[in-house]
This record gives sequence, structure tokens and C-alpha cells, in this order.
Amino acid sequence: MQTIIQQFKISYQYPVIFSEQIFSISNESLANIIKSNHPIPKILVVIEQNINRLYPELQKEITRYFDLKLVIKCTFLETKSGEEAKNDAETITKITDAVNQFGIDRHSYILGIGGGSALDAIGFAATIAHRGIRLIRIPTTVLAQNDAAIGVKNSINAYGKKNFTGTFSPPFAVINDSSFLKTLSIRDWRAGTAEAVKVGLIKDISFFEEIEKNANQLANRQLEPMLQLIYKCAKLHLEHIASGDAFEQGSARPLDFGHWAAHKLEHLSNFEIRHGEAVAIGIALDSIYSYKSKMLSLEELNRILNVLKTLGFELYNAHLMAKNKDNSYVLLKGLQEFREHLGGKLTITLLEKLGKGIEIHEIDEDLMIESLVYLKDISNTPHQSV
Repeated sequence: MQTIIQQFKISYQYPVIFSEQIFSISNESLANIIKSNHPIPKILVVIEQNINRLYPELQKEITRYFDLKLVIKCTFLETKSGEEAKNDAETITKITDAVNQFGIDRHSYILGIGGGSALDAIGFAATIAHRGIRLIRIPTTVLAQNDAAIGVKNSINAYGKKNFTGTFSPPFAVINDSSFLKTLSIRDWRAGTAEAVKVGLIKDISFFEEIEKNANQLANRQLEPMLQLIYKCAKLHLEHIASGDAFEQGSARPLDFGHWAAHKLEHLSNFEIRHGEAVAIGIALDSIYSYKSKMLSLEELNRILNVLKTLGFELYNAHLMAKNKDNSYVLLKGLQEFREHLGGKLTITLLEKLGKGIEIHEIDEDLMIESLVYLKDISNTPHQSV
């Protein structure tokens, strides 16, 4: 028998830029990214449907920017919004058809503009066309700017499961434009704060305390504290990607604290519950389980629940209590699906204390049901504004 061991390393580097009015002629951010590569490429601009509706002059602004700054012609394509983009395989076909039709090659760019779900789908299409086209993400929501769009993952939903089909492929660049935040609905404004609470709880107590301090301002749509939250949350996520298992070859994913329940709850609600809203509920549930497992104190638990409520999250939904014909809880199937998604043994992140996550490999389902009941019981109790 003969064996050849092949080994090589690839270094990835991409900028995550924080700016505003990026299609203004005076803003060099996007132009500098494109200019750094020659020859001058073609550009396919894929825009989420809702963004075209909210910004009817956007395509004209983009065309003018590329005409004056780079003398490049761009092609536009509209895609569905939110989870619709990830639930419909035709989204991918539509993008790859455009890549083929307009001769977009591996040295060209796909410029994706939209929220995290739409960018997940756009990124997946960019990865599989020609085995990878340079992707520049321009996220337009809080959740996309501080979490979903800054990492290395792309996906669509399939077989009734969240993110079943996808790839690991770093973007060429990410540009966060704060201008897009001003037109967000209150639900989309709030949703991204759940990911910030999550990363503060498992990694940085000072960040959690900062969110706790600014919770009322954030709930009242004050931009400056939100920009601070986005930057700090994005920084912590990026540091984790760089220092940890970026392509998730193991079975641990600490940044998915609260996500096993969130993913299942999104599906149970037919995605009427948005990802950030589901994550807030998942954080609350796993924090209660941490308390019942004698890791968190009641005071620590109440601080978590109070911050989430002050931010405006509803922490209970009837889908949490849905049952199968055998009287088992449908939600608990999410534990098995989460294990399968990670490709190994069950690994769930809980809280050892505020600011420190801990990985466990078994869940006491009876205790988790107790936690569900606890969450239901406290969901309608008044909270003290922080």
C-alpha cells in the first residue's frame, strides 16, 4: 500500500468596514476594494426586494457610483427578502442564471445588499457559481451587520431544517453602512440586539453590562448606542472566528448559545418569528436551564431576562409548548437536529456565570421541560426597566 499525505494551508483575510452613505461619490470604501484588483471586473449587484422598495433611487445611486468612481458597468438582480430567500431554491437558480447570462467570472464580483437571510442565500450562490465568485456583502440590518453577514458561512434552508444546505466561504469584503439602519422596522432594529446579548453573556461581561446600561436607549432607537453595539458585537464575533474553529470541523459552536431552540422555533412558526426574536427566546430558555442546573444565581437570571424584556423582546410563544402525537415536546427534537447539524456529539453552550459560557454534552429533558414551564409562567410578569 502506498499513501501520499497532502497538506497545505490557506490564509484568509477580508476587511469589515464600518461607514455610512457608501454609494456617495465622496465615499472611497467600495471603490478602494474594487481598485485593489485588476483587471477591472464585471459586477452583479443582487439586492433584496425590500431594499429596492425602501430605497427606490438606490440602483441609480449605485450606477452613478460605478460610472464615476470606477468606470464599470454593473448588472442588477432582485431577490426575495428574509427567510423567503432561503426557503426557495429558485433564489439560487436565479442568481446562477444571471452569472451565466452576464458572463460573471471568478475575477468578477457579486455585490449582495440585504439582511442576513438574503445574504446567506446570495453568498451560497456566489460560492457554487464557478466554484466561487468574489462576494462583497453590504448588510442592511442590525443582525446582519453585527453577526450574520460578517462571518464565513452561507446557506439555505432545506428538509424543514434551518441552514441545511450551505458552504463555508469567506467574503471578499463586508461594508456596514449605518444609513440603512434608519428605515428598519422596530422588529428588525431590535432583533439584532439578541446576538449582542448572547456574545456578551458567553464571552464579555463588560459588554453585557454595557447593553444592560443602554437597554432603554436601544429600545428607543437611539443610533449612537446601536452603532457601538454593532461594532463591539462584530469585533467579538470576528475574534472568535479567527481564534477558534472557523470552519466548524469539531462539534462545538459556543457562539450558538440559545440557537438550538431558536432554529427549531423559527421552523415551528413557519418563520413568522424572526431569527433574532427566536434567539432571544432561546437565550432566555437556556439561561433558565442554567439556573435550574445550579450554575446561575436567581439574581443573574433575572438580570438576563430583564435586559431582554427591556429591549422589547417577547420571551414566550405558544409554539414552545407544541406536542407530538405521543405527547412529547416538538421543540426538544431541535436538540437532535442541532447535534446532526454539527456533525458530532451534542454540544450545547450554557452559562457558568455572566460572561462565561460552558459546553455540556447532555440535556436533562425533564429539566428542560421545567425550564419551558418556568419561561411560560414568568413571560407575563412585569419587569423592572434597567
